[in-house]
Amino acid sequence: MSAPLRLSLKVAPKASRNAVNGWMGETLKLSVTVAPEKGKANQAVIELLAEVLHLPKSAVRIVRGETSTSKLAEIDGIDELELRRRLPS
Repeated sequence: MSAPLRLSLKVAPKASRNAVNGWMGETLKLSVTVAPEKGKANQAVIELLAEVLHLPKSAVRIVRGETSTSKLAEIDGIDELELRRRLPS
C-alpha cells in the first residue's frame, strides 16, 4: 500500500457555496458554507474533497490545522497526478 498523499489546504468558511477554488502555489483553496465550530467546517472539507475526488470520506483526513484556515490533509488511494486530473480546473 502506498503512503497517503499530503495536501495543503486553505479553507474559507461561511462561504456562499462549497467549492474548490483552484491552486495557490502548492496549496489548494476551498470554500465551505458552514461556520468553523465544533469541527463542522473540517467535516465539510472532508466531504467536499471526497466528493470531487470520487473517494470515500474515510479516505480523507485532516491531520493538521483543525482550528486554522490552513490545513494539511492526507488522502488515501490517489497520487498527485490523479488528484490534479480529478480536480476541476
